[in-house]
Amino acid sequence: MIRHLYRHKGTFGFEAGGSIDNLEVAYHTSPWDYSPGKKVIWLCHALTASSDAEGEWWPALVGPGKLLDTEKFFVICANVLGSACGSSGPASTNPKTGKPYYFDFPRVTVHDTVKAFDLLREHLGIQKIDMVISTSMGGFMTFDWLAWKPELFDKVFFIATGARVTPWLTGFNSAMKMALYADPTFKEHKNLKGGMDGLKAARTIALLTYRSEEGLFKQEEDSPDVMFADKAGSYYRHQSSKFVKDWDAYSYLYVCDEVDSNNVGRGRGGVEKVLNGITADCTFVCMSSDELFPPEDMKPWSEMVPGAKYFQIETPYGHDGFLIETEAIGRIIAPSLL
Repeated sequence: MIRHLYRHKGTFGFEAGGSIDNLEVAYHTSPWDYSPGKKVIWLCHALTASSDAEGEWWPALVGPGKLLDTEKFFVICANVLGSACGSSGPASTNPKTGKPYYFDFPRVTVHDTVKAFDLLREHLGIQKIDMVISTSMGGFMTFDWLAWKPELFDKVFFIATGARVTPWLTGFNSAMKMALYADPTFKEHKNLKGGMDGLKAARTIALLTYRSEEGLFKQEEDSPDVMFADKAGSYYRHQSSKFVKDWDAYSYLYVCDEVDSNNVGRGRGGVEKVLNGITADCTFVCMSSDELFPPEDMKPWSEMVPGAKYFQIETPYGHDGFLIETEAIGRIIAPSLL
């Protein structure tokens, strides 16, 4: 997939207030220009993923000759607003100061990102999205987009996601934000390295929610006589240290806020009313051990959508199953590509 940058000419207003000029959206597409008549597959990514589905987070499914064939289909994935992966956010340069926006960047909601995606769609001349495949946070965007402009979509896949943020997920988000603010350098705004220790702690909290115990740490410490257990701690320190090489704490705060804004029923009469009114061909795919979007949440949502199909993938890998169980996911998607 090829990386592009869309620049919106003019002022972009945000749902929670505020605006910026010249909004940017980073996105990846198949290595050729879209032309009418080509089948469009739009991917909506998870919390801290980039728009590079082929190169970074779904290489088993996306690319030449793969299930989501970038030579056969016009595959596109756009990066959410507020992210550290290329789209406008708090780490972007404020033209008025020549420095990052930090907290002067408007708070971002799910609908803000969807509005930006739709501007990109119009810019590319796409009139119909044949298939949208959304994973995790990406599903929030898809629910909102589908409620806002239902005529755009034919087939929709919701994978490990939800129509409204739950108290459980909001609680984890709150803990992560507390970790960011507990780092005194987070508020100094000297540079984008502020809050790095807080970001490491926040990322560790997130990682704890992505796997089930069975899928991660069933193994014991290497020594039967260890005094202070630290095998799991060593793993999380390593993973969080890797993460902060590419992310800043300010962008992380903003995407967490975006998660907290997820409620497709807001201003539309409630979630059930919205889901009852969906006419697209929808498929819900749940990871059996997912603690963020468990079967007891995803199955009832699927039952609210007329004619929706529900699949449950048995996996020990928790929420991360959507990244790992690509063979099973591919079998579910494949018939809809015929």
